[in-house]
Amino acid sequence: MHIFAREQGIKCDSWEGDTVDIFYDEGKWRLAQEAVGQMKGILGETDPVANYRFWSSDEAEKKFLTQGAFGAVTYEAGSISGYKLVIGILKLAIDKGLNLQTRTPATGVSKNERGWVVDTPRGSVESCRVVLATNGYTAHLYPALQGVLVPLRGHITAHRPGSNMPKEGLATTYSFIYADGYEYMIQRPQGSKFAGDIIIGGGLTKAAEEGLYEYGTTDDTTMDPITTSYLRESTLRYFGTDWGEDDAEGRIRYEFSGVMGFGDGYPLVGEIPGENRLFIAASFQGHGMVLCMLSAKALVEIMNGERGNDVCEWFPRPFRMSEERLKQKFQGRLHTKVLYKSGNESQL
Repeated sequence: MHIFAREQGIKCDSWEGDTVDIFYDEGKWRLAQEAVGQMKGILGETDPVANYRFWSSDEAEKKFLTQGAFGAVTYEAGSISGYKLVIGILKLAIDKGLNLQTRTPATGVSKNERGWVVDTPRGSVESCRVVLATNGYTAHLYPALQGVLVPLRGHITAHRPGSNMPKEGLATTYSFIYADGYEYMIQRPQGSKFAGDIIIGGGLTKAAEEGLYEYGTTDDTTMDPITTSYLRESTLRYFGTDWGEDDAEGRIRYEFSGVMGFGDGYPLVGEIPGENRLFIAASFQGHGMVLCMLSAKALVEIMNGERGNDVCEWFPRPFRMSEERLKQKFQGRLHTKVLYKSGNESQL
C-alpha cells in the first residue's frame, strides 16, 4: 500500500516503521510470547515475517513511556490516512473512466432476466455483475448475510499531545492490550495536518454489557457516551506523568464513530455461492487498512478467471467466499450475558 501510494504520487500521510503492543494482562503477555515462538518455529528465525522483539516491563516503560505493563513486543507496521488514500485512488480511477455517483446510496439489490439491479434514491442501475463492497452494511442489501456479517460501531478520539510528550513525536504506533480488550493508537506524522496529534480508538468492552449493543448498530452519527468518556482519559491513563499538562486548547480535538463489518474472523471475498456474478469484498473485522487492497486485487482475478473463487493461488483460502461460510453465523460474543425480564423473573 505504501509503495503504491508513492508510485502513484498519492499524498496520504504514509508512514512506515514499527508498532508496539503493550501488555497489561499477564495471560495475554504469555500468549503473545507463545504465539511468536510458534511463528518462529514454523517460519524460521530469519524470516522477516517472524521479526518480533520482546521488551521487559522496565524496558517498555523507558522506551515507550508506558507504566505498569508486563512487557511489550515490537514488529513491522505503518500508518496511513485511509481517507486520503481512497480519494487518491478514486481520482486515478476517474481519470481512467470511472463514473462515480456521490450521495447516491444503494438501497437494494435484486435480480432480473439480464442480471442485477441496484436501487438508489436517484433511480436504478442494471449490470451483469455487481460487487458488494459495503462491509458492515452489506446484509441490508443481501439479507442472506444477516447474522453472518454483523455491523459494529467503533469509536475514535483525536488528542492534542500533552506537554511532556516527545516534541519529535513517538517512534512507533501503539496497541494497549488488557484482559478483555485493547486500544490502538497512532500519532499523526510530521508534515501532516495537526502533526503530533494522537489518534486512539477502542474501548468497546468498557461500554454497557461489554459493548454488546454496539453490534448491530449502523448509525455512525452518534456515539456511546461511556466509550467516548473512557477514550478521552486513555492517553493520560497510559502515559501517566509522561503525558504532562493538557494543551491549552483542550486535550480532545475531535471524536467520531464508524461502522465496521465482523464475521467469522476473516474477510469474505469472491462470488456469492448460488448467485451468478454477484461478488463480495467485505467483513474486514476492523482491519480493512491492512486487508482491503490485496482483497480487491484477488477479487478482480476471481472475476476475470474461469475457476471461480479458486483462481487465486496466492490468496488465503480462509478469506474466500464459500457455501460453508455463508452458513456460518457470527459467534464472536457468545460469552456475553444480557439481563432481560420474562414475567416476574429476571433471566440471563
